Order: sequence, then structure tokens, then C-alpha cells
Amino acid sequence: MGGTESSISELGSPSRNRESETSRQNLSECKVWRNPLNLFRGAEYRRYTWVTGKEPLTYYDMNLSAQDHQTFFTCDTDFLRPSDTVMQKAWRERNPPARIKAAYQALELNNDCATAYVLLAEEEATTIIDAERLFKQALKAGETIYRRSQQCQHQSPQHEAQLRRDTNVLVYIKRRLAMCARKLGRIREAVKIMRDLMKEFPPLTMLNIHENLLESLLELQAYADVQAVLAKYDDISLPKSAAICYTAALLKTRTVSDKFSPETASRRGLSTAEINAVEAIHRAVEFNPHVPKYLLEMKSLILPPEHILKRGDSEAIAYAFFHLQHWKRIEGALNLLQCTWEGTFRMIPYPLEKGHLFYPYPSCTETADRELLPTFHHVSVYPKKELPFFIHFTAGLCSSTAMIALLTHQFPEIMGVFAKAVSVISRTCVEYL
Repeated sequence: MGGTESSISELGSPSRNRESETSRQNLSECKVWRNPLNLFRGAEYRRYTWVTGKEPLTYYDMNLSAQDHQTFFTCDTDFLRPSDTVMQKAWRERNPPARIKAAYQALELNNDCATAYVLLAEEEATTIIDAERLFKQALKAGETIYRRSQQCQHQSPQHEAQLRRDTNVLVYIKRRLAMCARKLGRIREAVKIMRDLMKEFPPLTMLNIHENLLESLLELQAYADVQAVLAKYDDISLPKSAAICYTAALLKTRTVSDKFSPETASRRGLSTAEINAVEAIHRAVEFNPHVPKYLLEMKSLILPPEHILKRGDSEAIAYAFFHLQHWKRIEGALNLLQCTWEGTFRMIPYPLEKGHLFYPYPSCTETADRELLPTFHHVSVYPKKELPFFIHFTAGLCSSTAMIALLTHQFPEIMGVFAKAVSVISRTCVEYL
């Protein structure tokens, strides 16, 4: 998703070229990303299903995850190790019990099969403690395999591919261990693991580990460290996200929110710091306009999906699910957001045609979000600008006047009788009153 099959050098008519360019733009706008803070299937998603009887994940979302797992955890040399061959089939299985059974088969063939432990931690473990225990076993096996692959990486292209796969497995395991530590309250340990990961594997920035780090630092209330991370990743050349934009807005809001009052601000005007905070909120809302309703609890939250669409409802749910507590912790932050977020739409009267700080809002997000989010959730769409009542009233009055004038011109006698009848009824009502 986000690629294109047509070649740019392909000859054709100008209209065809314009259509292909539009399709390429739509595909790139609707690219689906892995949720950096996705939950554990066994310990979290399945527990939700047990309690509510509802499935929090869609088939489309789980299918994307299956493709991710095959990309991250398999390679062309899997046939050399029987356990990896079994796991290659396991990642393609649609039935969870069949995947878990295959993982145990792989462990019978090789007790140090890291990906088998990963699958069991993700899908069989029913608590975070159990998942962490399995991930620690996976880490021990994964580090051994990774060191062995490093020694053989220059022997052939196949060995290089195997090293890439083993690197992906090791990074995935460490990241999930950091998330386990975060969920179990060992936040400083989680921060250390994430920092070490970002330092040891800098090319893997596309995994967005910095978003996990931002959330953990906010939980520690280490706002200076949060600002340092933002200074590195909130760059014009790097992809934006709701986590980046709204965290930047939260830090600027924090400096003024405790003393902010709409009445006082309307009398004396906004200070420089308040203007900066409002501008940061407008920037965040322009990037993803669905987030404020979840932060202000005007819309109910659900469990976030495993994949998100940037600027869409799925990203808004994923952000608010983890960051609502950080906005509540800062006194007055939600009050300032409530007073100012709708002002963004006055700055962008035609958001689908022209943006302000970002590209125009993609028109394809609603369709993609409906595929990612469960059917029991009411998908949020881009807020439409509502016209004042006076404009509606004036339009209705003009339309009715024009209709009466047309009917009078076409049927003067009938309209004359109708007008007399209306006047008689009106006079009778007035006399009665």
C-alpha cells in the first residue's frame, strides 16, 4: 500500500498521466502504518473479547499483521533450519490455535527458536507477566542467533539476508520487552531499553521507537527529555504523526494552561506564550482533526488497532488511548484545548483542497479507517464547517419567495384564490386572539 505498478516513464495521453499521478497520490496518502504501541493479542485483545464478546481487530488489520510478520521474521534461508521452516508456515496460518501449535512444533525441533517464543508471547500468554517471561526466553535465543549471523554475514547474500531477519527479530523482542516493562510500572527500565535500541540500531527509525519513548517519558513527567526527543524527530524532513504534533502542543500548553482563562484572555488579549500554545494546538488539529473529541471525551474510546492511518480516526484512537492520561495530568491543558481547537477550521475553510501547515487533508481516510476499525465503532470523519442559522434562514426565505413568484406568474387565478384564503384565515386568527 503506497506503491504503484505503473511506470513514470510510460507514454500516454496527458489525461492518463494526470489520472495515474492522482492515483499515486491517493495511494501514498492512504498508506497504513504499524501502530508503534500496539497491544498484545493474548494478554489484552483476547481479554477484551472474553469480557465483551466483541472482536476488537478486523480481518484486514490482522491480515496486514500477518504480512508484517512474514516480512520481519522470515527469509530465503529458512529451509536450512527445520524450525524456521515450521515458523514460516505458522506466520501464514489464519487460525490462532494452529499458529500456537506450530510454534510448539518448532520448539520441539529447536529449543532456541526465538520466533516461536515471540508467537507464544504475543498470542498464547494471557497476562503481561507471562508475555514478558516468554519474551525473555526469546531474547536469550535471539541474541545467540544474532551473534552467529554477524560472524557469517559476509559469506554470501543469503547470509546477509539472514542477518537482516535476525536483526529484525532481536529489535522486535527488545521493543516488546520495553513495552512489558512500561505496562508493569518499571518505566525507567523501559526508557533505558528504548534508548539503547535507538542508539544500537539507528537505521531502524521507521519502526517509530521514539513514539514509545515519548509516551514513557511523559509518564515519568520528564518534560525536558521529551523536548529533547521532539527536537530530533519533529523535523520538517521527517514524517509527522499525531504523537509528535500533539506532544509538541502539550509541552507548549503546559507553560500557560494552569493560569489560562477565556474571559481574561478576551479582555487583555493573548500573551506570547499563549499564542505559541494556541498555534501549536492548531497545527496538531490540522494534522489530525479527530484527536480532540477523544481527548475531551466527547467520543468514546475503543482498543486501538494494530495498524493506523496517519491523519485518520485510527491514529486518533491510538494516540488518545495512551496519551489522554498525560493531558489530564497537566492542569488546564484540556480546558485550553477545548477553547481553541475548533479555531483551526476557520483557518482552513476548504481543507480537502488547500492546507495551511500540511498537505490538504486526504479524502480517502474514511474508507481506509472503516477497514481498520471494528464495525461497532462509529468512524469519525473530517468535521464539516457548519453554516450559521441566519444563512440557512435567508436561503430558505429567498427560495420560498422565488417559488411563490413563479407560481403566481404561471397560475395567477389559483394563486389569487389561495392568497385570499390565507388572508381570511390570518384575519380570523388575529380577531380570535
